[in-house]
Amino acid sequence: MIFGIIPLILFIIFLYFYLKDPRRIINGFLFNAFFCSFLLFCLIASYQSKYENLHLIIAIPVLALIMMLPFGIVALMVGLFLNAKTLMRKEGRRFSNCLTLLAAIGILLFLLLPIINPTSLFSSHLQPIFSGIALIAVYFFVHLSNFLTAYFLYQFNRPRRNQDFIIVLGSGLINDKVPPLLASRINKAIDFYWKQAAVTTPPTIIFSGGQGPDENLPEAEAMQKYAIEKGIPIEHTVQENRSINTYQNMLFSKQIMDSLKDKYKSIFTTNNFHLFRAGLYAKQAGLNSQGIGSKTAFYYWPNAMIREYIAIVMMGRKRHMKVVGVILGFVTFLSVISFIFS
Repeated sequence: MIFGIIPLILFIIFLYFYLKDPRRIINGFLFNAFFCSFLLFCLIASYQSKYENLHLIIAIPVLALIMMLPFGIVALMVGLFLNAKTLMRKEGRRFSNCLTLLAAIGILLFLLLPIINPTSLFSSHLQPIFSGIALIAVYFFVHLSNFLTAYFLYQFNRPRRNQDFIIVLGSGLINDKVPPLLASRINKAIDFYWKQAAVTTPPTIIFSGGQGPDENLPEAEAMQKYAIEKGIPIEHTVQENRSINTYQNMLFSKQIMDSLKDKYKSIFTTNNFHLFRAGLYAKQAGLNSQGIGSKTAFYYWPNAMIREYIAIVMMGRKRHMKVVGVILGFVTFLSVISFIFS
């Protein structure tokens, strides 16, 4: 069937891009396109089939999914409200910990829109602008879907145990001590170190993190001390103590590796929620390095993922501003035309 060729081609294209570089949001778009085309192919194939049982096998899950979608949105909203409560109780009431609460409120307003119907309060000439706002929302929903898919696909990245360096990304100290979040990153590097040391030459661990305004020592120094106490030989460790953000983590660590070895292989460790964006920064710094992620407490993960997505949007803000500007410009033009010729 000719319809089966489309998902096959999309899968091949996705596989090519993913194997070439898994640190791309386009990988999420290509996989989503493949998955949707494959589902459509299954529906068409079952509809054209002579076997009624096949119709039911395909149709029942699709109908169940459609019926469950509204309940899933409500469940997501409730879950985000509960998560916000748990997060603020454990991590404190800071704005950065309120993102799941804001997301839940946003979903609630979205569910109430058909009841409130705010467009009825304004002139009909403004309807194109409301349509444009809806289109922008769809655009970011698709972008979010692509990001989440690319993020989950990147979690399957498994670098070989033949690395020369492991970069551990800093995340801040608490009372000049390594907190649990940062400890999980170091422990991930230590675990990889010993697994590689068991089969070949052990890698050098680069601890990357500068000194914050409220810290009495650089992160790199505290991280190195933590690893040495865990049994890592000091001669297999290096401090990178100048960086203040992820991009600098990658850039300054690359400078150290370039000075130590001409050709090398490297990976980086961070928390799983931060893994994909860190990979993008590694690419920006000219570092051909993939990452491995440490586990994060489940209550912390949803808020962190929202923060990651906002950061991803900001990284591509010029492109997003162009898209939003074109949409708003076009619908504003339609509104003006509607007003003039009414």
